[in-house]
Amino acid sequence: MTDIVLVHGGNMSTRTWNLLTTGDPVVTEDGRLGARYWEGTIAALSKEHHRVFAPSLTDELVGSLKGHIEEVIAVISENNLHHVMLVGHSYGGMVITGVAAAMVDNISHLVYLDAAVPDPGDSLYSLLKQGLRSSGEQVLIPDPAPPYVETLDFDPQIIRSIPKTYIFCTKSEYLAVTGIARKKIEASPDSWEFVELLSSHVPMADKPDEIYRLLIGIASGIDV
Repeated sequence: MTDIVLVHGGNMSTRTWNLLTTGDPVVTEDGRLGARYWEGTIAALSKEHHRVFAPSLTDELVGSLKGHIEEVIAVISENNLHHVMLVGHSYGGMVITGVAAAMVDNISHLVYLDAAVPDPGDSLYSLLKQGLRSSGEQVLIPDPAPPYVETLDFDPQIIRSIPKTYIFCTKSEYLAVTGIARKKIEASPDSWEFVELLSSHVPMADKPDEIYRLLIGIASGIDV
């Protein structure tokens, strides 16, 4: 049994999910999903006898990156979790990096699911701009929410020894950011397990069985 913490990205709209999903449309009172897009993943991992936690982070319009990191740290601390497999999707890659740097002894594996992989001083917004520049794309970027422009300061040496897996979604709408992550990983292949998945940026919607199998496989290989 592995303790798994799933960290979502931005507060996804039900419209975005419903455009991608192969299942039934989802309706929520506020039109947002938060951590609810992990429901199928939680069920699949729990069926394999893993303990799974998926906090809904404070909405990005009022929250902060620092606050989101603290929210995940609180889940790990309050539930006395050790040997945690920490999974971050999209913007969640920023969050899990900060969490791991703050409590490295509690983390056994980091999984970046089509996620940002920051260096010290990066923000999600800076990674996005870097990716767009390198691709030559001319895209008008709307004013980003506060957590997306907040920089992450951490010591990369602290998390260097943690095993890491990157799941790269080949049909992702987030390639400006994930392409940067891929280049970083290719520059240090011994530090990463790299997996490609033929899916959109949200495989929980359009390739649920495939992402469940991948995460179950990673969790099953963790020594506790």
